[in-house]
Amino acid sequence: MSEDIILVRPTLELKEEALAYREEHFQQGETIIYGSELFDKTESYEEWLTDVTRNTDPETVNENWVVTDTFFAVRESDARIVGIIDLRHTLNDFLKDLGHCGYSVRPSERRKGYATEMLCKLIEAAKEAGMKELHISVEKENTASRKVIEKNGGVYERSFVFEGEAADVYRIGL
Repeated sequence: MSEDIILVRPTLELKEEALAYREEHFQQGETIIYGSELFDKTESYEEWLTDVTRNTDPETVNENWVVTDTFFAVRESDARIVGIIDLRHTLNDFLKDLGHCGYSVRPSERRKGYATEMLCKLIEAAKEAGMKELHISVEKENTASRKVIEKNGGVYERSFVFEGEAADVYRIGL
């Protein structure tokens, strides 16, 4: 990959690019955008932005969530959002299998190394947050994501079933 990306928090200025990112997923028939903190389920970017911002702070996090940092992966050369990734600082009962992060890459930008770079940058953010390890789940048939996790030091821990789908949990020591 020749172009670098940066992880940036969602802002109002990124609204149009973010909506175009989401729409590309929908046009490909993808109704779930992993790592997006329900961006795929919201009608209002502004409401989503408010929720995402509140969820970064232990004082204002939604009572049904854990403190979460959500980032757009933005290609510096053209300010295009190529992905989204989140970092959940703790795991509750619901997240114990799903893990500390989820991520998605824009359909037209896949197979360019962005997911690997996104996870690498998120690992640095997790270290800065004082985390000691990341647990990440991946559906068994998602070979591309499994490779991303392994390239970033992920070690297989265990398997589980969620909503009828077999998945594996990997651990990345920080």
